[in-house]
Amino acid sequence: MKQIIVYFVGIAGSGKSYLTKAFADWLESMKADLMRINLDPGADYVPYSADLDVREWFTLEDIMQKYNVGPNGAQIISSDLLVTLIDDIRYEIDLAQPDFILIDTPGQMEIFTLRESSKILLEALGRERSVMVFLFDPVVSKTPFGFLSQLFMANSAVFRLEIPQIAVLSKADVLRDDEVERILRWSSDLEYLSSFIETKTLSVELLRTLKDSGLFRPLVAVSALKGYGMEDIYDGIQEYFYGGEDLERVLF
Repeated sequence: MKQIIVYFVGIAGSGKSYLTKAFADWLESMKADLMRINLDPGADYVPYSADLDVREWFTLEDIMQKYNVGPNGAQIISSDLLVTLIDDIRYEIDLAQPDFILIDTPGQMEIFTLRESSKILLEALGRERSVMVFLFDPVVSKTPFGFLSQLFMANSAVFRLEIPQIAVLSKADVLRDDEVERILRWSSDLEYLSSFIETKTLSVELLRTLKDSGLFRPLVAVSALKGYGMEDIYDGIQEYFYGGEDLERVLF
């Protein structure tokens, strides 16, 4: 089995850390050997025991004090400092030799998806064995335009990072069944989603472009709290790395 790196990406508050924990727990129940990596220097708390934690080298507070910058500036500096840790990260991975490496990315997704340091990290660790789990926030996804905004963010992450993506509806347990059903249908039925957009807008045309490009994909409903959807994430990863055709369409 090849070593697989899973990056958890999504907007702040979408549940990346808890999904990292839930998927790690599920993999361990399946006797898989894994490593958990936290790349968020601003995290006050992570719900899992990180095997490698960027906060061992620096925190946002450290950077704010050292460089006399605010939180946003510290986030940018921390992203650039990540490059200096690549050799250490690779050393720890080579030492452990896990089957799965789960990477919990920073809370502000643009810090990870838009900075060049992240692409350097991806190349160094192995882009060819990397996959992204993109979390759709459940509250934002309840409205059609909130769903659309995250759909465009998800595809922006694909364009920037150039790795395949499994899109999930995070924390689905906080929604009513009918809300989950509607959001999942939005993700798989372009005409149904379009019917919720009152006027013909650029968004609809962009949706058609995404669909024609194979970038309009069904979501998987997951819940870190209740533990469902983990097997679906695993199946998506297996499908991509071991012969799946659908996910290959998002590899550039």
